[in-house]
Amino acid sequence: MPLRWQEVALPLITITLLIVLKHIPMTEHLPLSRTAGVVAFGYAAFLALRLLQPEEAIVVEGGWAELRPSIVEYFACYGAAALAAVLLFAVIIMGHVADTAQLIATYLAVILLAGGSLGIGMAGLFTQTRWDHRQVTHRSALGRVTRLEWGEVRAVRPNWRGVTITGSSGRITFSQFHGGAAQLAKHAATRARRNSETATKAFAA
Repeated sequence: MPLRWQEVALPLITITLLIVLKHIPMTEHLPLSRTAGVVAFGYAAFLALRLLQPEEAIVVEGGWAELRPSIVEYFACYGAAALAAVLLFAVIIMGHVADTAQLIATYLAVILLAGGSLGIGMAGLFTQTRWDHRQVTHRSALGRVTRLEWGEVRAVRPNWRGVTITGSSGRITFSQFHGGAAQLAKHAATRARRNSETATKAFAA
């Protein structure tokens, strides 16, 4: 699946914000230049791993095609968790000699990284999305299962969480970073278009 504008805008906005904060007297003593370098390095790694994202889903038993988490998601989830752990360890060990503002900034970074890691895991790594010729199903990280028959699919739209398939009885959202996400999005869009054409012809008749 090609890069979306959010994937380009987010790191650019983050680096720009860090540069601006570096020129504000209240925050200029924080290691913002180093943080911007980490963000730039992480984004470069993201782009490199994005190229390895498989375009085709994996075919499993019973004729089902299934999305699988990509190396990008594993890198983001476990990398963020590891970095949060390292920063927390640094705060615990060096907290008694560090500046108060630096401690607060580091704690915020730990919370953001840990929250991001948990969010990626809940939205991507620990979910299951599969489909066959009759339906598409999604099981969330908490075990909730949603099923949509292809005949009821009405729309397929990208959003900040990934790609959402909307049907008459509900909706399914899956990560755009999953292996096979582009294949499922294309298949669902084709089904939605056919359903729309069928409904239009039925209404005209």
